Formats: sequence, C-alpha cells, structure tokens
Amino acid sequence: MDHDMPAHGHDVGSSLLEWLLPVLALLAAAGAYLLLARRARRRNPVLGWSRWRTAWFLTGTALLGAALLPPVAPFAHQDFRGHMTQHMLIGMYAPLALVLAAPVTLLLRTLPTARGRRLTTVLHSPPARVTARPVVALVLSTGGLAVLYFTPLYNATTSNPAAHWLLHAHFLLAGCLFAHVIAGPDPAPSRPGVRARLVCLGVAIAAHAVISQLMYGGFWVDIHAPIDQVQAGAEIMYYGGDIAELLLAAALVATWRPDHRRAAPQEAATFREVSAPS
Repeated sequence: MDHDMPAHGHDVGSSLLEWLLPVLALLAAAGAYLLLARRARRRNPVLGWSRWRTAWFLTGTALLGAALLPPVAPFAHQDFRGHMTQHMLIGMYAPLALVLAAPVTLLLRTLPTARGRRLTTVLHSPPARVTARPVVALVLSTGGLAVLYFTPLYNATTSNPAAHWLLHAHFLLAGCLFAHVIAGPDPAPSRPGVRARLVCLGVAIAAHAVISQLMYGGFWVDIHAPIDQVQAGAEIMYYGGDIAELLLAAALVATWRPDHRRAAPQEAATFREVSAPS
C-alpha cells in the first residue's frame, strides 16, 4: 500500500457533465419503469402491478443517484473510504432493490407479443442459462473484488475516467446478476434450489470477509492510498457487506415459495400473455 492516492483531475465543466449524465439516465430509467407499470395495470387489471415493486425500483435508482452524485462521488475520487462506500451502494444495495422490482417480468407483461417472445427466447438461451448460474454470478461479483484490489487494476481506474465508469458498470451488472440468481422474483429457468443458493450466498459472505480482512492487514493488496483510509475502507466492506448479504438472505426467504402451485398462476399468466397469438 502506498501513502498517497491518485486524484481525478476534473475541471468544473467536466464534473458538471459527469454528474448531469447519471441524473438524466436515472430519471429516464425511473420514468420508463413508471410508464411500463402503468401500462401493465391497464393491460391486465386483474394482475395489476405491485406498488411495492415500483417502490423497490425507485429506491434502487435513488441509491444509484446517491452513489454517483455529490457528496459521495467527489469523496470517492479523493478518498478510498468514499470509493468503498460507492462500491457498496452500486454493487450491493442498489442491485438488490432493482432486482426486487422484477423488471424482466414487467417487460414480459408490457412488450408487444413478438418482442416478448424474443425476450423469452433470449432468457432461455444457453448463454443466458450459463450466465445465470450461481457459480458464474459469484465469480463475476465476488471474484472481481480480488482482481480489483489484489492487482494494479484499482490504481489504473483512479486515473482513467473511462475505466472508472466501466468499473461502476461491472459493479452494478454483477451485483444485479448475483441478486437475481439468489433471490430475484423474475423468471430464471436455470435457477437451482434454495439449498444451493444458500451455499452460494455463504461462500460470498466468507469471501467478502476474507478479502476485507486481508485488505485491513495490508496483505497482497495493491491500493495506492493512505493506510488509515484502506483500513477504514476494509471495515466498510466488512460490515456493509454483511448487512447487504443479510438483506439478500431475507429477500431469498421472502421470495421463496415452498408450494410451487401458489406461485404458478401469476407466472403462467405472464407467459400466456407473451405466448398468446397476436
């Protein structure tokens, strides 16, 4: 570990642009979800669309906004503790909220029949099935942390804005994939049973703990930041990760249906809407 941390050299104009684009993107995403939820209620008033799902999506976008905008974003550029806070929000907390919003189910309810069928075909394709396996999601989400902090990759992202945004995208997508595999309410043809998912979640918890402890002790990490910042960031990762994973476990329990006949009618109705002839 070094005792200095590279700072991003942004002028005022580029900083404003960097903050404006996420705001517009998040507002567009929230607006699109609200529009689709309204369409789902009109298209099938019996099934409707859960307001809790909508609240989860808006919560997820709000968490992303908190991570990508001041005061967290400038703090993350200057301090490793800010980076770790940003990582927790983008990679663990926001993905759980977004996944609980069931965006794929909403799309299947509202897309035109032909597009819905194409989406269903993609979801059942071999690449999608492989990607949605717990081991793959675990490697992409938790395994990526070891690559980031135990190689020069993290230091490279602090001086390269494009790499920094790619890192954000990886955190978000890998976090959404892992949350979906473990506890997502959306259809998942290759999702294993509850026991396998609990084992996968347990491995993730253990891996987070080991990585954060190695980081705190300064073993093998390659982070150019003051030691006190790295240790504080490791604590944020340790305790913040525990809380996020407990929430994920709670979501798994909440979305688990021991009697598949209870969950079948709604899912079947969704796919009937997609498969119905035009």
